[in-house]
Amino acid sequence: MDKIPMLTEAVKRAIPTLEYRLDEPMREHTSFRIGGAGSVMYFPRTPAELAEVYGMAREFETRAIIIGNGTNMLISDDLPEMAAIKTTALCSLERAGECGVIADAGVPLARLSEFASKNGLAGLEFAYGIPGSAGGAVTMNAGAYGSEMKDVVRSSVVYSPELGIFTIAGEQHGFSYRSSRFSGAGEIVLSSTLIMEKGGEESIRAKMEELSARRRGSQPLDMPSAGSAFKRPEGGYAAELIEKSGLKGYSVGGAQVSEKHAGFIVNRGEATFSDVVRLIGHIQETVFEKFGVELEPEVKIVR
Repeated sequence: MDKIPMLTEAVKRAIPTLEYRLDEPMREHTSFRIGGAGSVMYFPRTPAELAEVYGMAREFETRAIIIGNGTNMLISDDLPEMAAIKTTALCSLERAGECGVIADAGVPLARLSEFASKNGLAGLEFAYGIPGSAGGAVTMNAGAYGSEMKDVVRSSVVYSPELGIFTIAGEQHGFSYRSSRFSGAGEIVLSSTLIMEKGGEESIRAKMEELSARRRGSQPLDMPSAGSAFKRPEGGYAAELIEKSGLKGYSVGGAQVSEKHAGFIVNRGEATFSDVVRLIGHIQETVFEKFGVELEPEVKIVR
């Protein structure tokens, strides 16, 4: 018997009310609008359900991927057997003391930033225009305009198939540039506590609107993409190197280097997984040939 039917039956017995969908198209759950059908997608409603489903997938030796808003993922059009776990129903958000906020993994960063602003908490303004979820942002240490999640995240509730549910704090997150202990590991974020500083709601809101306007003015937000395609190389910017390589507007099939911001790869409407992968490879080869710089993808590639 295939592993997916076995997993599905086991999950139905353990969590009878849990929503799931078979052969769910991944393109419906990623900002790139690219991706084939996954074997099964689960929609947990609590951190406990997320942990249980993820753990059961591991027990059945089934590949499991966690999807929040799917804003930094490029998913293959031809997927192997796998279980996807969508976290958007994990949306609890509450105050913790005078300057703290506890956010479930599925809380959108925009909502989290709004919540902080309305409560007079400063330090998360940079995240207002980042379209991901709290769990994904912690996992990749998302950042912009000189700030990162590591600046505000103080502790996280974590699930590991080996250790169960436990809490980590501070340096235990293993934050580095666009990375953390969760990057490529078997552990997942269930919720996080963020500590900020007291501030005036009006000034916090003004900063959020300022950064939002900068994003709208410089980024191709009207086209499907996965945000910045490459991590920032040491001593420079990927977009600048790509543009100086003459690749702004360059296309492979339906995938194109954005004409508005060379650091973005956009889907012009019919882009395939192969189109984007080939374009990423061409950019890397060209930039290395011209400048000797190896660009590392920031987008998470699932194949």
